[in-house]
Amino acid sequence: MAYGGQDGADPAAGAAHAQGAAAPDGTVGAGLQGPDGVARREGDRLRFVGAATRRIARGIDLDEIVLGLCRATVPTFSDAILVYLRDPLPVGDERPVGPVVLRLRRTDRLRPIDDLTGAVAGAGAGTGTEGAGAAGAAGELDFSQLPLVGPQGDLPAAELCEIRPGGALAEVLRGVRPVFGSAAGAKDALPELLGSEHPVPRGQRAILAPLRGRRRVIGSAVFLRSPERPAFEQNDLLVAAQLATHTALGIDKAVLYGREAYIADELQRTMLPDSLPQPTGVRLASRYLPAAETARVGGDWYDAIPLPGSRVALVVGDVMGHSMTSAAIMGQLRTTAQTLAQLDLPPAEVLHHLDEQAQRLGSDRMATCLYAVYDPVSHRITIANAGHPPPVLLHLGGRAEVLRVPPGAPIGVGGVDFEAVELDAPAGATLLLYTDGLVESRLRDVWTGIEQLRERLATTAQLTGLDHPPPLEALCDDVLDMLGPGDRDDDIALLAARFDGIAPSDVAYWFLDPEETAPGRARRFARRALTRWGLEELQDSLELLVSEVVTNAVRYAERPVTLRLLRTDVLRCEVGDDSPQLPRQRRARETDEGGRGLFLVNRMARRWGATRLSSGKVVWFELPLPGGHDRR
Repeated sequence: MAYGGQDGADPAAGAAHAQGAAAPDGTVGAGLQGPDGVARREGDRLRFVGAATRRIARGIDLDEIVLGLCRATVPTFSDAILVYLRDPLPVGDERPVGPVVLRLRRTDRLRPIDDLTGAVAGAGAGTGTEGAGAAGAAGELDFSQLPLVGPQGDLPAAELCEIRPGGALAEVLRGVRPVFGSAAGAKDALPELLGSEHPVPRGQRAILAPLRGRRRVIGSAVFLRSPERPAFEQNDLLVAAQLATHTALGIDKAVLYGREAYIADELQRTMLPDSLPQPTGVRLASRYLPAAETARVGGDWYDAIPLPGSRVALVVGDVMGHSMTSAAIMGQLRTTAQTLAQLDLPPAEVLHHLDEQAQRLGSDRMATCLYAVYDPVSHRITIANAGHPPPVLLHLGGRAEVLRVPPGAPIGVGGVDFEAVELDAPAGATLLLYTDGLVESRLRDVWTGIEQLRERLATTAQLTGLDHPPPLEALCDDVLDMLGPGDRDDDIALLAARFDGIAPSDVAYWFLDPEETAPGRARRFARRALTRWGLEELQDSLELLVSEVVTNAVRYAERPVTLRLLRTDVLRCEVGDDSPQLPRQRRARETDEGGRGLFLVNRMARRWGATRLSSGKVVWFELPLPGGHDRR
């Protein structure tokens, strides 16, 4: 007996068909006798196994591997196949908690069934070639005449099968080796898989092959032949063993890869911000898209970090590589960037420390990063770049501009300096930060993609109208629409910032010498600002809180104290001094003369906080505006 490639089987498997004469039953080489005939048949068998295992190995995910087994064996090796896998499939060293259950994963057959009449097994019911009955000439089951009762409408089989400890099926699977359906143990094992209501093929027309992965049996395959075809031979058990081994190892690999990709994807997503902050003077929107399935896990990230003085840090970065390691490094670099931002370090200094952190993580830990700080009061933005694609600024009039920022070297290179530039950030403009997955792919280089992005932004702005900027969320969606079918080689992080700014008329700023008279002067300045803004209703609360915070600052300051009031959707007060020691709220005792200032701030303010700076600290609090002035 030989194996010819048909109906989707690997073309290499058909080489045997070309070398032997086809017998009336379709078996290649069936008429060959003697040593030459045996050698020819053995060669055909080896060629088939090689072609079939190559086809199975081509599969990447679970379904492709199982499909490869089915297409490689039907009809070349068998007329039908049933593939059962454990449900759920174990991963790695996982141990099953409950009973072991097999689920029918896929079935495949030589030809569709035209006669859906019920089959009655029994000797002499007819011949399989005439289609007059459901039994072969020798009383063997002709499964091609069975009704379509399987879960996929292919073959009669049980959808679920629980492996009973000590049962016949458990013993066959424990033995690992393929067995004929007519073997002693398999006679009782097959009904467990096919269902007790379905007849079992007689003779050597069924092979039950356990699928054993690296650590345990993960399923089984049943190969079936109809009465019109010669029964399986002893050597066919070796073929089934090879097919089962390659399939099981491929499934194991696919399950492990799928779990790793899932964990890495979840790891990466959990390290991205759940939501963006709502800092004063800027509106934010973001998008993240994983790469295609072939390279889905990457190290792209974005972040928006509120800073003292109503500023905000905008960060986008890209760790090189696609793996769980890339996602983990991304999380460490993002955490480091957040910590450095809270120290209010200049952008170039932040990149310098990130570069040092990347070198500590390993000599090959490379990433690109762009770090920008926007100040809504001065309407300026400071940007430092570490080998990242330049941002694009969309002006209110519809002009899109690729900002000229020093490219810098990627972080992790070591021994390089980073340079920052300060640029205008006019109200109504939109800054777009992105990773290279948006502008670079196998079909286009990075600078071509950047130019296409600039043109896309300009076109979107013109369609919206030049009097007002396009909606931020819709703008992000429109940018992603520029991606073509072949442009998803890498994951994509996108951060858009719409600059609203804070008008100079809504800002009041003073310097106070660290003297005993400073709290009184601060109260007078605060009253004047409230009168100018028509917020006299807040006078008592603001004077009390300003007096407490300024008093605490003067106690430790050696240089002038700063006092700033901002009127936005809230009234925000910021007091800065040169002492790095952060205030700590505590409950004062009845005999204490002090210690109640922060308690009052905590009770009366809508929010409050303290941030350590490189040159000291800032203590701030917010008061809600009266009803007629609330801008929310």
